[in-house]
Amino acid sequence: MSRLTEGIAVGVLVLLAATAPASAVSGSSNARAYAGSNVTFDLQGSAVTNYTVGGHAVVQSLGVQSSSKAGGGSVLGGSASGSLSSTTSASFAGLSIGAKTETSASVTAESGATITAHDTADGVLVVNASGGDAQTVVANLSDGAAATSGGQNQVQVKTSDGTQATFIAVGNASVAVNDGGNVTAEVGSGGKLVLRSYPNGKTDADSHADSLIASGKAAGEVDATGSANSSGQVATDAVTYANDTTVSASQSAKSTVNVTVDRATHEGTVVVASVSKAAVGATDNLSVNVDGKAAVKASSYSDLESAVGSDHCAYLVTQNAKAQGKATVFVAFDHFSKQTAEVSGSSSSNATSGTGSSSSASNASSSASGSSTGGTSSSTGGSSGSSSTSGSSSPGFGVLAVAGALVALAAIAFVRRD
Repeated sequence: MSRLTEGIAVGVLVLLAATAPASAVSGSSNARAYAGSNVTFDLQGSAVTNYTVGGHAVVQSLGVQSSSKAGGGSVLGGSASGSLSSTTSASFAGLSIGAKTETSASVTAESGATITAHDTADGVLVVNASGGDAQTVVANLSDGAAATSGGQNQVQVKTSDGTQATFIAVGNASVAVNDGGNVTAEVGSGGKLVLRSYPNGKTDADSHADSLIASGKAAGEVDATGSANSSGQVATDAVTYANDTTVSASQSAKSTVNVTVDRATHEGTVVVASVSKAAVGATDNLSVNVDGKAAVKASSYSDLESAVGSDHCAYLVTQNAKAQGKATVFVAFDHFSKQTAEVSGSSSSNATSGTGSSSSASNASSSASGSSTGGTSSSTGGSSGSSSTSGSSSPGFGVLAVAGALVALAAIAFVRRD
């Protein structure tokens, strides 16, 4: 082999080292970790560990096991208070990372459970008994955290740094504080355990959302609070809590977020939508149309809920002073089977384009043709927006240029060395 050939070979090795992904260089210890814009967690052994929302540690570890193996079974026929409060550990089922999208990541358990983390400001975590067998869930809280039973299928958590969170048992599920001061739940077929976190402080709107979810009055929630990408699109995420229901969301225009609810029953419901200025143009004068017809602006939560099953849809807007440029919109649908709510902000772009008053049919068309960030969610507890392309591991032009220079320098140095 000539000195030049050997030099080029060395240069190629330098190129490979320079362009290898960080995970390949540092080892596979982080291969199972998830790090989103708001939510991060790891899988260690048979537990989800270090579940963090907005930089605040909420859950130290969370594991699941089929109730038959964990010694539970209260969901399927007995009182939860005894068995759940005494359950402090279990031989957890093996876990593996499943599907990832732009706004969520799922974890599958060998016991048949599915754990879905939604990368939203509230870091919603949902545990489903997707395999049909009832599941026992044990969540060990972060150091210094305190858990208290909040009634109505809720457990309130406050961490050492003051961050608040709520565990909610939805449908065929139950939740309690165990003897160790941590959280234990059982999730039966069709039930869900939901964790909602509030790193920016828990508001009255958050408490009402928790109650609506726990009581089954809220079929789901959507989130469109992220920043706009280079194309002006905001990623959307949706979580479905009710069975035989699908909640989805998409940004159909620069100042409109579509929330579609498809339900097998005729009964109306409530959906909680969190939106940002980037998604709806402005949050100080929001309006809601349902299937092209203006919804009634409610004056209170009781006024909102009274619209369910009535002859009109209604909405209520709340804002958090600590979350500038964001708002929570409660939308009450009067009946079903399928309806689409358009949440729009007042902006010049909305006025000129006319998208704020467009029909649901035209919005569906624009969503299908242009947006890759639309979120969908099934009745099993959550799939969300499409996979992000912004986090590509392929090196950019600048990296390739530097790598090429390294190849050339290495080859020249090797040839000149004697």
